[in-house]
Amino acid sequence: MQVDELPIKVLESLKKGACHQGYFWVYHSPIEKTVLFDYQPTRGAPAPKRLLDGFTGYLQTDGYVAYEEVGQRKGVVHLACWAHARREFERALDNDRERAETALSWIQDLYATEQQAREEGLSPDERKKLRLEQSLPIINTLGSWIHEEVKRVLPKSQIGKAMAYSAKRWDKLSEYLHDGLLEIDNNLVENAIRPLALGRKNYLFAGSHKGARRAAMVYSMLGTCKLHGVNPTQWLTHVLAYILQTKYNDVRSLYPQNFTQP
Repeated sequence: MQVDELPIKVLESLKKGACHQGYFWVYHSPIEKTVLFDYQPTRGAPAPKRLLDGFTGYLQTDGYVAYEEVGQRKGVVHLACWAHARREFERALDNDRERAETALSWIQDLYATEQQAREEGLSPDERKKLRLEQSLPIINTLGSWIHEEVKRVLPKSQIGKAMAYSAKRWDKLSEYLHDGLLEIDNNLVENAIRPLALGRKNYLFAGSHKGARRAAMVYSMLGTCKLHGVNPTQWLTHVLAYILQTKYNDVRSLYPQNFTQP
């Protein structure tokens, strides 16, 4: 399960003359190809704790602290995101170009292995084998380098922050090596969020909390259609035609992932 969150302004607010800052929490399952948008008024930890109550399995997130409690639960393996680690070093280019470029070069090698696996159409087991052969030595080298170099930089410098970000999450950054079904980063959930990010530029805000929740439902349905290559218009036409005669226990048959296009 990959999780990320995105802010959305809501006109309905307790503060006169100001918009409320709400959040869409986005949950993406790469294996099942489903995406769920969940609107919550806050960015606090209760949001993922509630929705992921009872969840077991792999959880991949950025470094936001709200995910930590869920990631520490029994039965949950918490993965970090190499794209976020890379961005930290990219921010450090103006601060310490030599060290930042050294780290980015190794990270690029990790991504080259992922690209090779995709181009060769490797199975999960084959991808795991390739990662252990090619990526594990790189991660070990990069980890040792960060362990030594972080002692030589100022902790509050951008390069120091970049190194500390990765060092703090090293086990979580390395976890993807051990299962070929896992991804190196959270980019798939960020791709699922992109239509929402583009939409905000047009509609700017939600009129109310209820409106934001309804928007989340629509984004969830249409986002899952996109992941399965389903035509949204055909799917909605099918659902509207059959929903009244579908029994509650059979409602899953109407989900986008179960729809067969004519």
